[in-house]
Amino acid sequence: MNREEREPRADAEAAPTTIRGAGCPDPDAHPISTPHRDAHGVAAPDPDAHAALLSDWCLEVKEREQVLIGMPVLALPLVRALYRALLARGAWPLVRLAPSELAPDFFRFARDDQLDGFAPLELIEVRGADCVLGIDAPANTRSLQGVDPALIARATRASLPVRQARLERRWCGTLWPTSALAQQAAMDDREYAAFVAGALFLDRPDPTAAWRALSKRQARIVKRLADAREIHIEAQGTDLRLRVQGRTWINSDGRRNMPSGEVFTGPLEDSANGTITFGIPSSPRGVDVAETELTFRDGEVIAARAQRGDAYLQQALRTDDGARFVGELGIGTNAGIDRATGSILLDEKMAGTVHLALGRSYSETGGRNSSALHWDLICDLRAGGRLTADGEPIVDNGALVA
Repeated sequence: MNREEREPRADAEAAPTTIRGAGCPDPDAHPISTPHRDAHGVAAPDPDAHAALLSDWCLEVKEREQVLIGMPVLALPLVRALYRALLARGAWPLVRLAPSELAPDFFRFARDDQLDGFAPLELIEVRGADCVLGIDAPANTRSLQGVDPALIARATRASLPVRQARLERRWCGTLWPTSALAQQAAMDDREYAAFVAGALFLDRPDPTAAWRALSKRQARIVKRLADAREIHIEAQGTDLRLRVQGRTWINSDGRRNMPSGEVFTGPLEDSANGTITFGIPSSPRGVDVAETELTFRDGEVIAARAQRGDAYLQQALRTDDGARFVGELGIGTNAGIDRATGSILLDEKMAGTVHLALGRSYSETGGRNSSALHWDLICDLRAGGRLTADGEPIVDNGALVA
């Protein structure tokens, strides 16, 4: 689960600043409505419908609660709608400008003490909030491509207390379409806005009811996996086994990431053995990483390579002692996401895929791996791959059979 993109995770790590396809049945799909256009002329989902979904389904905002919102410049239409929605619900919206454009400047101009620390007020503010919302709406999806990966890893370690405090609040990460995201996904603005609306279930007559229905379907998968002992993942370039006995599977139904659509757990830390190839590109912190291959022995990465972004991969594995171990195993179920887009928040939910996160596990799964890193990497099972639990198929050729 991407709580980094999507941790306000919203990308594998947030910068230091304040299908229709195989998967769960999709009986409620409707033709996608005409996208709106924001103040910049970019096609986008209905911001009021998006804001209502975030307020009521994701964050379950109550009267007098303080909701901390990190606002990228291009997400202003959504933030304005959220501001109105939160006031109407009697809550306090606390909007903080968080432009992605500032991240390269941070790494260029920050002094050593700033790279190795964080502003105390940032932690105080997060701890004082009832809810925290992160929004991904970049103007440039490759803004950190030229930044030394060692600096990124360094700042990631230093900001861990702030990110951990966010996870202790009610939090959610979402995204708002931008031309940069559309270009990264190889779509025009209008097509991408319609795609995002479908991923959010905003193309349904009642989006909240659609998320509730997905939650029920995923609950059945969680029930089937509850007693599983071993997961086996097989695909081209992939033959990996992990043990999950005694761990808890989580139904990620949009309460923490919007969009969501996955079930996940934290495998036993010393259990991963074999090799896995992640054919879907990943863009942690705006760095392009593609065709990643990891080999594990007794839980630890012993060999790693990437055709693109290998320097970032190697540095990420050196973040700390926990970075070479798996913190999360997740199965994507969102049939509204039928192609890779370059956004981890979307791609890890894609029906017919499985993802592993290097680094930090989440306590609700029973996982015990500790790390400043949490980076989701995605393996496509739709071309003959399969995932089995104790020999019984869960995903076969990209289709859920649980």
